[in-house]
This record gives sequence, C-alpha cells and structure tokens, in this order.
Amino acid sequence: MTDMSDFLRIDPTNRRVSLDARDPRFYGDPNPTYAALHAQAPTFYWEEQKQWFFCGYEQVNALLRDRRFGRQILHIASREELGLPEPAAHTRNFDLAERHSLLEIEPPEHTRLRTLVNRAFVSRHVEKMSGEIETLANRLIDRFVDAGETELLSSFADIIPVTMIARMIGIPEEMGPQLLKWSHNYVGMYMFKRSRADEDAADRSAAEFAAYVKTVIAERRENPRDDLLSHMIHTEHKGQYLTEDELVSTTIVLLNAGHEATVHQIGNSVRAILDSGGDPAELFGDAATTERTVEETLRLCAPVHIFQRWALEDVEVDGVSFRRGDKVSLILAAANLDPSKFANPLTFRPERTDGANLSFGAGIHFCIGAPLARLELNIALPLLFRRLPGLMLAATPVVKDVYHFHGLERLDLSWR
Repeated sequence: MTDMSDFLRIDPTNRRVSLDARDPRFYGDPNPTYAALHAQAPTFYWEEQKQWFFCGYEQVNALLRDRRFGRQILHIASREELGLPEPAAHTRNFDLAERHSLLEIEPPEHTRLRTLVNRAFVSRHVEKMSGEIETLANRLIDRFVDAGETELLSSFADIIPVTMIARMIGIPEEMGPQLLKWSHNYVGMYMFKRSRADEDAADRSAAEFAAYVKTVIAERRENPRDDLLSHMIHTEHKGQYLTEDELVSTTIVLLNAGHEATVHQIGNSVRAILDSGGDPAELFGDAATTERTVEETLRLCAPVHIFQRWALEDVEVDGVSFRRGDKVSLILAAANLDPSKFANPLTFRPERTDGANLSFGAGIHFCIGAPLARLELNIALPLLFRRLPGLMLAATPVVKDVYHFHGLERLDLSWR
C-alpha cells in the first residue's frame, strides 16, 4: 500500500485537497490517489492548482457534454472583463498554432472544421487501413524479433501511430522522427510542471512545425492528392474554404492528437497486460476478446488524464458555484475508476460489462481519432504478444515525469 500522507492531504468536509503532482509516487501510478479521492472527495478544490476538479464518472460524463461549459471563453467575453493577462510574447507562435485548434474552439467554428475532417476518421473509412497497420507492425517486429529484447517505445510504439496519421493527412512518413520531436515539445505546454524552458521549446517547435506544414499546403494547392490535407484545402463548407491559419492549426492538432496519446497507450497497455498476469492466448483469443482487452487497458491506464473547461455562464455543479470565466478540470482517468460505475475499479478485468470508459472524452469534443487509435491498438497488441511468446518486462518501466498525460519513457521487454 502506497503511503500518500506526505504528498496527498484530503479535507473531505470542505472538499479541499493538497496534492503534489510532481511526486513520483503520484505520477508514477495515479490510480491509488484517484481511489482515495473517490472515497473522500470526488469533487474537490486542488489547492496547488487553484481550481476545482471532478473525478466522478457521472459528473465528468455530464460536464463533457454540458454546453454551459466550453473549451473557449474569449468568444463571449474579453480578457479585461475576465481579468485574464495578455498572451505571453514568448509563446506567440504556439498561441497562433492553437488559435484554430479543434481542441480549443467552440461552435460554429468547431462545427465547420470538424465537419471537413470527420469523414476521414469515421470507422468504415479507418478500417480500410487495417492491412497497412498490420504490415507496418510486422515489419517493425521483424527488426527486433531475433534479438530477444527491445525498448518498445522507440522500436514500435512511437512509430506506428505517427506513421499512420502522417499517411492519412498526406505528410511524408520519413518526417516521422521530426514530427515526434516537434510534438513532444509542443505538448509540453499542457503539463503541470512546465517551465520557461518548456515554453520556449514549445514555441520554437510550433514555429518550425507551422512553417513546414505551410510548405506542404502550398504543394497540395498546386498538386492535390488523395489525402486529408488536399481534402481540407479544396473542400468548401457552406461556401467557405479553410484559411491557411485554420489549415495549419488543424493539421498540427491532427498530427499531435493522432499519435501522441496512442504512443502512450500502447506502452501503458502492454505494461498493464504483463502486470495482470493474464494469458495472452485468452486475452486476444478472437476479435471480441481483443476488443474487450483493449477497452479495459484504456479504462485502467488512460493516456490523457485532464481535460479543462471554461464556465460560459454562472452555473452550479455538485453543490459548487461557478462564475462565468471560471475554469474547471475533469479527470477522465479518474472517472474510469469510479467505484460507483466500475466494480473493483483498480482490477484488470477485460470481461467486465460495467459500461464505456471516458478515455476519449464525450460530447462535441469527443476524440475524432478514436476509431484510428482503437484500430491500431486492436491490431498491434495481439500481434506483439503472438509474435513474441513469453513476453516479459526486462527492467522496471520508466514513467514520464509529468502529469496530464500518463505514459512511459522506456519499456524494456524480453521474450523467449
């Protein structure tokens, strides 16, 4: 049992929590902390973050769909009115790249952009990529199968999602390593521990990322192809085409969101399956059991933990009053562990029938790439365990020292 007394203090009466998000006992395995929060204060004010957080499944699920909350606030109120500081000069490139991000905007702009890209991500279209994913996964395994050991993130997990989303959008897949570098720096802006150095790296990468995407956009304007970027450039919605800034923002968010979380989830899933001691022959016996196994790993060790919302009007939720312009945080990964929704929530049980996890969100901002991520997991995971019999941990996994995403830095494996 983890001793949490020196990095977690809960005042259930006043729903106040002090939690050191930089303590490795927390970010290394947040689930015991989430269990403690569910038991004492599933809705709480996090002192260090100066914000209200929600862990309960019903609250998180409802708030993700509640149109009184949104990802954007400046479309209905000014910075001055809300008492918000002006944007920092040293993150102007990052802010520009985020200005039209699908993750950050609300209707009607969100509706227009999402409509243009949604067709490419529906399940029936994504499933056509099954053969490509399987071929790529097998090719990667071929490179290390005879060695008897590998570091899975760099040899496998990093490569599949970034290659497939690049192909879908129309970015040359040899750009994969560079896309990974830009993306890792870019998402550093979302971490609780971010420093000025992280912000500088994110801004620099945003500028380089945007400049590169503009060169590809220019080429696709002249020479359209059968890819998503060409479709976004040349398709109108209600008489309007996407501007270049909208194209850049949308391409960057699709590339980042289309691989970053899936990389983490491949590593998280392999670790969870190995830790469970379950028999891979049973966990991946057929398509149905494989799907249940994948969904259980998504529930138990989701890659994205926090999603934030602005209160768009004065509103009360679970006895807490919010004013317009207040920010709230929803812990998706904790909602997946709510004992009122999932029996024995900290236990790996692929056969469970408790309901759907919230790892991809809900509502209008439900992850557009969920069908692709699920397909990649349903193909890559059984293939790994089938081709590498006796798969086991070769060293203690190294967890990323961040909170917001949850994933691994290293996952060293060996097999017979």
